[in-house]
Amino acid sequence: MSVDRWSLVRFLHVTAAMVWVGGQLLLSGVVIPALRANTEPELRARLVRATASRFTVLATAVVLPILAATGIALAWHRGVTMQTFSRPGYGHLLGIKISLAVLSVVLAAVHGVLTATRPIAARATAMAGLATSLAVVVFATALVP
Repeated sequence: MSVDRWSLVRFLHVTAAMVWVGGQLLLSGVVIPALRANTEPELRARLVRATASRFTVLATAVVLPILAATGIALAWHRGVTMQTFSRPGYGHLLGIKISLAVLSVVLAAVHGVLTATRPIAARATAMAGLATSLAVVVFATALVP
């Protein structure tokens, strides 16, 4: 077994997915609860905004483009066509994974828009986005032979 360029493309894809999902888990499960327990509301709001802003820049400029480019490349390498998505098994699972990934990004964007004006809706959207991202991981693991 050797490491070829497709192994490296897959590595980039998996690493970017880890940053996307792991970042969501870290923010929602560690950073925000720790700030809630240990900071005053005004400071907490500034820290959460700063942290989320940095994550947004990283995700928008690096993570999501890598996920899209490597995902398309890996699908091309496997010979995926539009007809593949209608077939049971791999094609159907890949179609669900891609749909969930797009939904995850949309929910993250909606969360960002709602944060300043509708915090309760923003929190619900963030949790839905995290659950969707975790579902992407479930389908991704089902795709591995």
